[in-house]
Order: sequence, then structure tokens, then C-alpha cells
Amino acid sequence: MSRHVDRVKVRDVIGIADFDAASNAPRFHLLDVASGRVNSLLVAHGRGSDPSHTGWLQRFSNDMGSAASCSGAFVTAEEYVGNHGRSRRIDGLDPTNSNARGRAVVIHGAWYVSPEMVRDHGKLGRSEGCFAFSEQDLVQVMARMGAGRLIYSDKIDRT
Repeated sequence: MSRHVDRVKVRDVIGIADFDAASNAPRFHLLDVASGRVNSLLVAHGRGSDPSHTGWLQRFSNDMGSAASCSGAFVTAEEYVGNHGRSRRIDGLDPTNSNARGRAVVIHGAWYVSPEMVRDHGKLGRSEGCFAFSEQDLVQVMARMGAGRLIYSDKIDRT
């Protein structure tokens, strides 16, 4: 947050995508900064980050056409309605995600993200690098992660 204080205007909620966990685990954490409360949700990673579809993110990429998730800090931007319905653009703030807007890496809902998908397949489907949530969870994410908020994405070592 301190590295990007000039770009992150709203600091009440932070989104943290911990891609060190498998896709069958709630690994997107909405952190309420004032209370310290955390709500954890399922989120898909990009198919280019997991070419064999193991359910584990293998690599990050910022390359155009990679269909991979990218790491680093993002700031949430404008909401729009697109191919996946209600969505939110995000802008990468680091060299590891500077192409996020150009790659159309966004927040959106997806049919392949749900507890039923985990139950039936043991893992989620994959996005094109977007932060894809269940339609049900998308309502909360869109409400709490309005424009100007920080998302941090990485493999977060818990040791």
C-alpha cells in the first residue's frame, strides 16, 4: 500500500489473492482494514498460469496473449457490463502487471467458479488471467471493491 499511496485512493478494504493455495480453496481475501476482519472467497487463475489444469498456479505472466494471471499490486477502476456481465477494470501498478488493462484483466463473474465446481471436479475452471468469481460472490466483491482500492496478487509463502 505504501508504495502506491498516490494511486490507491480508498483504503477501507484490500483484496489479496493468495495464489500459493489451490483453486479449490478460498484464496481471495477481502480484508477490512479498520476491523481486521477477513472474508475469503473462491477465485480462478488464468489458464496460461496452469496449462495442465492441475488446479495450482504454476507461473505468472504479464505478457500480452499469455492468458496467465499476473502478480503485484493493482488498483480497481471503473465498472462496466461486458461479455461476462457486470465487471470491473483494474490497472496494474507494478512492472509484473503493467499490461493488465491492455490484456483486459478484470474482475468478473464466471460459471466455472463455484463450490459445485470444486465438489464435482476438485478444482475451479480457469480464466484468461482475470480475477473470476462465482456470480454469487461477485455481488460482494463489486460492492466492497469499488474504484480506487488495492488488490495484491502473488504466491504468499505461509512459512
